[in-house]
Amino acid sequence: MNSTCKRTIAIAYDFDGTLAPGNMQEYDFIPALNMISASFWKEANQLAKKHDMDEVLAYLFLTLKKAKEKNIPVREETFFKFGRQIPFFKGVETYFSRINQYAASKDLVIEHHIISSGIREMIKGTVIAKEFKNIFASGYQYDENGDACWPALAVNYTNKTQFLFRINKGIYNSYDNSLINKIIPENEKPVPFSNMIYIGDGETDIPAMKMATMQGGNAIAVYQSENRKNADILKNDRANYLVPADYSEGSILDLILHNIIDKIASEQNLKALGEDK
Repeated sequence: MNSTCKRTIAIAYDFDGTLAPGNMQEYDFIPALNMISASFWKEANQLAKKHDMDEVLAYLFLTLKKAKEKNIPVREETFFKFGRQIPFFKGVETYFSRINQYAASKDLVIEHHIISSGIREMIKGTVIAKEFKNIFASGYQYDENGDACWPALAVNYTNKTQFLFRINKGIYNSYDNSLINKIIPENEKPVPFSNMIYIGDGETDIPAMKMATMQGGNAIAVYQSENRKNADILKNDRANYLVPADYSEGSILDLILHNIIDKIASEQNLKALGEDK
């Protein structure tokens, strides 16, 4: 096994409700359309039902339609601007450097990845965008004038799982499918599933959580209040842990991640000892 692969951990995060409260579109973008968030999502869901349409494609289409009606330009820089205004849960902005340092103390490297149904260009505009090796999220194609004209990628709750396999096999884009079904020996995959952690907040993350745990990785469900509405997420090995969305030093989430990192380091050290014999 490649020694670099053994020492790499991948943490994949949902975004809305996981790193940031609520939906990213609701902070500035939907208000800019002079709409109430509930009305926007209701219309998007009705559109999906009427046309037997994927819900993510429905909201991406409706975003362009409403922006055109309001004569609001929709370009990459438009989304970047809205992304800069997104707030985060407690501790998020200092979390990445802290967890990277902790892993490094165990001779491990962490890759951070986003797997989200939200808009990738908005995520790229956030202050934490630089922390991610990949941002797998819904996004747009832009025409020769730089205007969004068509959905380029829709990430829904079931196809989130494909991005775990892309990370596992080192496919760091959404278009290249040449390796996704190719059989690659476990010891040649860049990040084994046993070194993978998925962090999400709700039902839309269940398939990815289930896939991570089935393949020998870990899944953590986070919630935004003391009302543990997602308790069922722990059933049937969907997730290993359910904790508050608090990324600050010494939080329950922080301690769990430290323990998972310790376990991975210990397992890799034991394997290394066996290989030296």
